Amino acid sequence: MSTMTLSEELTWRGFINQTTYSDLTALDDSPMTFYWGVDPSASSMTVGNFAAAMLVRHFIDHGHKAILLIGGATGLIGDPDGKKQERDLKTLEEIDKNIAGISAQYQMIFAGKPFKIVNNYDWFKSIGYMDFLRDIGKHVSLTQMLDRDFIQSRIGEGGAGISYAEFSYALIQGYDFLHLYRTEGTTVQLAGADQWGNSITGVSLIRKLEGVESHVLTLPIIINKTTGVKFGKSEEGAIWLDETQTSVYKFYQFWLNTDDVGVIDYMKIYTLLSREEIDRYAQLAIENPGAREAQKALAYEVTKLVHGEERANTARTVTEVLFGNRPITEMTDEDISMLAQEIPVSTSGRLLEILIESGAATSSNEAKRLLAGGALRINGAKVADDQVISAPSLIKKGKNSFILVR
Repeated sequence: MSTMTLSEELTWRGFINQTTYSDLTALDDSPMTFYWGVDPSASSMTVGNFAAAMLVRHFIDHGHKAILLIGGATGLIGDPDGKKQERDLKTLEEIDKNIAGISAQYQMIFAGKPFKIVNNYDWFKSIGYMDFLRDIGKHVSLTQMLDRDFIQSRIGEGGAGISYAEFSYALIQGYDFLHLYRTEGTTVQLAGADQWGNSITGVSLIRKLEGVESHVLTLPIIINKTTGVKFGKSEEGAIWLDETQTSVYKFYQFWLNTDDVGVIDYMKIYTLLSREEIDRYAQLAIENPGAREAQKALAYEVTKLVHGEERANTARTVTEVLFGNRPITEMTDEDISMLAQEIPVSTSGRLLEILIESGAATSSNEAKRLLAGGALRINGAKVADDQVISAPSLIKKGKNSFILVR
């Protein structure tokens, strides 16, 4: 448990973007019920969602009650905010699969913590259209909805237009907040920066229909300070929390390769390390940036939170064998299995044959040139002669090309 209050912690870590609170110290008073939601537009969350999940974690750790929403209803429509054109509608089967995936990730990320998972389809499936128009639509200002920037861009000159369904998305999310206030006593919504407009709709509904003040707190979009683009993308695309979409090793490597300028800021958002620990890594980054101690700690801590301690240890070992001085003989079967998913694999045999079979050399002549040119290492030692390679061994060609012999 942090010695800082929640308002101090969130401010120091950089979690505050926009909020309806005039004074954040209100967060430090008696426990409240809050909610955070993810639409099942994919079967996994990304590291962008994970930043919001860490905001949720701090609220839980400071004694507030968490309602984790999966948008089975909103997922049927798709959030139009930030999108230049209409989304393709997902089938019910896709949405059910995605709901299961996100629910499993909630269970992993918040393991051991108190929380309740809800699905907004459970309350929307029984609401009549006329009832919704009378009870909810009557209290939402069309002018306010039309004023939103993304609506203006869609309906303005050159815009792709917007359907009634996507235009209504804010009403659906606003009703979620109202429903959760009525059923769970929820008075706070946490959200990403792009959800501010949708979230405010709920605040307005609760005030008009219940006479109660509720609040919204959004976290900023995390930006890669070196490239200036949204954090969480790689050359292959988004970084997913599901290991079938982004392997644990690649996930670990993503964090390990973060930029020096932003690494401490990422550490504040994405880990539970204390202020003292993060300050220590900030000092190490200044004194010896080449050692990349902050990146190593970041990669390990985030992988541990998302994939568990064992997988984080494995990813760290595999990385140390590939790029450090750790001998392959220290690898467990689990470590070797992870490594085998990331690099070419061969069975034991003569070196030149392995190079050709694995695709590291296109011909016998090229394999011999690599050998003669001193471009090959076996388990860290340079080799100059063809020889039988036994398992387990690691062949390294140049700086970043590997073959596992197992």
